[in-house]
Amino acid sequence: METKADTRSQAHTGTRAAIAGLGAYVPERRVRNEDLTQFPAAIIPLIQKKTGVEARHYAADGESTSDLAAAAALRCLESAGVQAADVDAIILSTSSPDRIQPPTAARVQALIGASQAAAFDLNAVCAGAVFAIQVADSLIRSETYNTVLVVAAELYSRFLNPRDFSTMPYFGDGAGAMLLKAAAHTGRGVLHTLLRSDGSGWEAIGIRAGGTMLPHACVTNPADAFFSMRGREVYDFAVTRAPQIISELLNATGVPADRITAVVAHQANLNVLEAIADRTGIPFSRFPITLDQYGNTASASVLIGLESARRNGTLRSGDYVILVAFGGGLSWGASLICL
Repeated sequence: METKADTRSQAHTGTRAAIAGLGAYVPERRVRNEDLTQFPAAIIPLIQKKTGVEARHYAADGESTSDLAAAAALRCLESAGVQAADVDAIILSTSSPDRIQPPTAARVQALIGASQAAAFDLNAVCAGAVFAIQVADSLIRSETYNTVLVVAAELYSRFLNPRDFSTMPYFGDGAGAMLLKAAAHTGRGVLHTLLRSDGSGWEAIGIRAGGTMLPHACVTNPADAFFSMRGREVYDFAVTRAPQIISELLNATGVPADRITAVVAHQANLNVLEAIADRTGIPFSRFPITLDQYGNTASASVLIGLESARRNGTLRSGDYVILVAFGGGLSWGASLICL
């Protein structure tokens, strides 16, 4: 089936970014809702009821974002049968870097032995993996690079207020990876991606302290060092913008909704995902769910979900899949891929 995106890419170049491998990693430590004993027992059932989260994984002491990223990257390379030395570029999506500088991707490059790869970070918060896929796709289609490793890794447990019931129970740590390789036009790979931002919502999601506006040395309110979000505003944003961009993506590519095998969406909240399904008319059964066991892993959630669905047989070669994510910035994006 030739799509509008196929026609455009053929006119531009015969090269496409094909998906050569996928990988994911979550830390060993699993924390169930009932393990969150800092909260009253009476409200613990609200965690699953409000969001669908039953458990999450937390990084061990001494384990950093780059460690999670490297573990997912190595699994991805193994699945692709590609050596790290053959990777041309590493794009790391993270909003929880090891340090403000240098880029966390540089340590990932060293950890996996990708000595020939350019490495840089990208931050679009929970939408970051889709943004990174678009950048990687562009690098490959322009024939700048042949093999690009996209990694999304987040370690939010270090930035959450352990006493804040509005954030602490809902996030988990983890990483996902996708290896993209240049391939002849075959109708598979990354078909089309759309990215959007609305800076007027810049304050809705984030961590106030740590940058040039409020250096750590100037922090007087301890709450400024923790992640926060305006829950209702974020919900309304997600259930409005995600269906819109899915519709735009289908219109742009000419792929009908009934050809979509799965919508791998950012795992923010089960209620959000149900609303997106309802507003797009795509059955909720086509939305793979991982947040029940992993929580909200920010930008890593889309790649963790894609790898999980591929590994368990939900997705197979030739399937059309939409990746859609939304987060701080405000930022959102969607990508149509064919496995």
